[in-house]
Amino acid sequence: MIRVVVVEEMGLLRTALCAALSSEEDIEVVAEVTGMTELPALLRRHRPDVVLVDLAPDAPHPVEAVAEITGAAPGTAVLAMGRRWSRRVVEDLLAAGVRGLLGKDASLEALVEAVRELAAGETVIDAAAAVTALRPASSPLTRREVEVLRAAAEGLPLKEIARRLFLAHGTVRNHLSAIMRKTGARNRMEAVWRARRDGWM
Repeated sequence: MIRVVVVEEMGLLRTALCAALSSEEDIEVVAEVTGMTELPALLRRHRPDVVLVDLAPDAPHPVEAVAEITGAAPGTAVLAMGRRWSRRVVEDLLAAGVRGLLGKDASLEALVEAVRELAAGETVIDAAAAVTALRPASSPLTRREVEVLRAAAEGLPLKEIARRLFLAHGTVRNHLSAIMRKTGARNRMEAVWRARRDGWM
């Protein structure tokens, strides 16, 4: 028997999900909750095979929520359902330990099959989430910022970057500050790594 915990804030949808999953002969919904507060204790008590968690579009910290689940029950597979995926959210969720991503427009058959596959130790990522993860994110960097970052990637000092690009020393410094802010990096090399990872340079 596949043991499932359903995390869903909306009562009507939670009831429908639980009823649909419980109607399968090999699936048992052992608990249902509206939020994360009581979840860790439930996970330790019930030891489910799969936790189905609905990621609301306005949820402030979906990755932290998933990390809390995987921390409380390392052997439990997390199936996250969402309406829209962004590349960063998909990457962060997978890094946090999610083994399944499913769109909220998926069919009941797809949901049931995903639960079974996850319980069997497989990974399930729906097509929309997979395409989003593979698609390069649109670059926030200007053409000039990319030129500055390419020069910085060679390890050139500020003065040399300015000389090569025919820019003032202060202008290069301003571009580098903007690059750090846009990439969320702490230093030049991290900015280079993030820009290359996301296909921005």
